[in-house]
Amino acid sequence: MSARTTPRPWPLVALFTAGYLAPYLLPTTVGRLDAGLPLSATQAGSIGSALLLSSAMAGFLLASRVDRFGPRRLARAGLLLAAAGYGTAAATTTIPLVVTGAILGGLGSGTATTVAATGIAAQRDPHRTTTLGLLGVSALAGTLYLTIPHLGGAHGLPLAAIAITALLVLPTTRHLPTHTRQPTPHTLRISTPLPHLHAGALLAAAMLFWSLAQNSLWGVSGRIGLTQAGLTEVTVGAVFAAALGAGLLGVIGASALGPRLGHALPIGAGTALIAGCIALSAATDDLTSFAIGEIAWNTLYPVVLSYVIGLAASLDPRGRWAVLVGSASSLGTACGPLTGSLLSARAGYPAMGTILALGLLLLTVPMTAVALRTSTARTRYATPEHTVVEISLDAIPAQRTAYDTAGPRQAATAAAPGPGPT
Repeated sequence: MSARTTPRPWPLVALFTAGYLAPYLLPTTVGRLDAGLPLSATQAGSIGSALLLSSAMAGFLLASRVDRFGPRRLARAGLLLAAAGYGTAAATTTIPLVVTGAILGGLGSGTATTVAATGIAAQRDPHRTTTLGLLGVSALAGTLYLTIPHLGGAHGLPLAAIAITALLVLPTTRHLPTHTRQPTPHTLRISTPLPHLHAGALLAAAMLFWSLAQNSLWGVSGRIGLTQAGLTEVTVGAVFAAALGAGLLGVIGASALGPRLGHALPIGAGTALIAGCIALSAATDDLTSFAIGEIAWNTLYPVVLSYVIGLAASLDPRGRWAVLVGSASSLGTACGPLTGSLLSARAGYPAMGTILALGLLLLTVPMTAVALRTSTARTRYATPEHTVVEISLDAIPAQRTAYDTAGPRQAATAAAPGPGPT
């Protein structure tokens, strides 16, 4: 998305909120599918993984095509698809329709997130806009965690909430740019390759496993609270709401700090602390330890995520790395519920937490290295931004009378100025 079509921040924040809501509601979505439909825990986790996998695929497919289709058109299509898909999955108990609706809804969420990420990367302060988006989705998800348990036990309530959110955000898309100017058939278009290729690829790969570890626990957190800690659904929902509320405070703190700490310290130290929180949450057996682990974890998670998204946005002003890193994150998120279900079923929740924590500690090395390398490169020299060059071949009409074919044909047309016959 070029500088001339940079949208205002608040429609992007709304779009970000609608796109990210499905992963935030993952524990209650998977738990309700397990409890309300004839599905095992692993099967319910597989549906959650399919939903998030389709969201990730939308990001990979559309990363460099937002300008081609137009941000407004693509955002509207994504929100409508999300509303239709999640609405269908919420309204039926037929398993194939639930699966199909979840997959279509995931495609819609991924499309909305792609447009939002591309627009955020074009903002003057991508990190600030990202933190506003995280504030929005955390506040909404926290409210829903407090509300949904009191509305009954239907499997479709979380899915319906996501569908309604997509419809409510739909009117804000009129403030997004329309179809951006495209080259004509007689235009030579020279586009630039991805900058910082190695750093971006390393960050995307690390982010895939980072998100997988986070969502392996997040996907089974509800079951840990219900079965291992012996809590009720209302209590677990209250803990999740408090945790997301603490996440709001963390995001506000990250927004206030901004880039003062750079990217390396928040990403490296934050990920190490998250590893400890995951180990604690997975080993919990009472309300106190469950609440402490979940609240501390959810306070740190959006902070680190905001810095990672900001780092990805800084790698390419056109937003391609922001989308690709976000899609890699969604891919890891998609594999999380199934991974968490399999690990917990075979090794138990405490062992699962230990494995995930060790994996996160290993990931601090490449993620911090990318942040340090990018910071050093920006300090030493400013990388010139290579904009798209459009050379219109129709801009200057050809004077064929001056440079025509020699001979009788040229003599016959010399009396009539202008282009000769073709």
